[in-house]
Amino acid sequence: MRMSPRLFIFLFIFFTPASLITVAAAELVMQPAQAQLPMINEHLHALIRRLDEKAEGRTGIWQFMVEDREVMVITDKKVNRMRIIVPIERLDKLSEAQMRWMLQANFDSVLDARYAIAKEVLWSAYLHPLSSLRDRQFLEGAGQVVNLAATFGSSYTSGALIFRGGDSEGIERRKLIDKLIEKGMAT
Repeated sequence: MRMSPRLFIFLFIFFTPASLITVAAAELVMQPAQAQLPMINEHLHALIRRLDEKAEGRTGIWQFMVEDREVMVITDKKVNRMRIIVPIERLDKLSEAQMRWMLQANFDSVLDARYAIAKEVLWSAYLHPLSSLRDRQFLEGAGQVVNLAATFGSSYTSGALIFRGGDSEGIERRKLIDKLIEKGMAT
């Protein structure tokens, strides 16, 4: 089905909550005028250690715990990517209904994180270009993937805002994201 540009713009404006636009505008105003340095693995390592002092790994691949969930972070400087992933369930244990809910959630209630399948495992995943990644984006991404894993089978939400227009009506789990931001941004 091909959608006209006018219909797309109307739907985008109609279904984008004003609070989301306000939050984005406020963040732009609050950011310093100077450009931030590109994210590097050493700084990412320090952020991860703030979240879990027992984090394991080496430059480019880390494993740590957030609320009893195993979180993995993988970076690749060559392709300028960073990935946060949390394993959820073996693929052969998923029902057709769960698969449908996951796809629906990917449309409206998971926002920056996503459900993904690789190596016969269902994952929650957050991907971002490494060089433009900011501390807050990393911390929000970590919170979203943990929330997505924790709400699998119930509300299927990353805990951030819900993008209206879909069928999901998950409960927001913003507290974990705020907790990780507070912990990770502490100096």
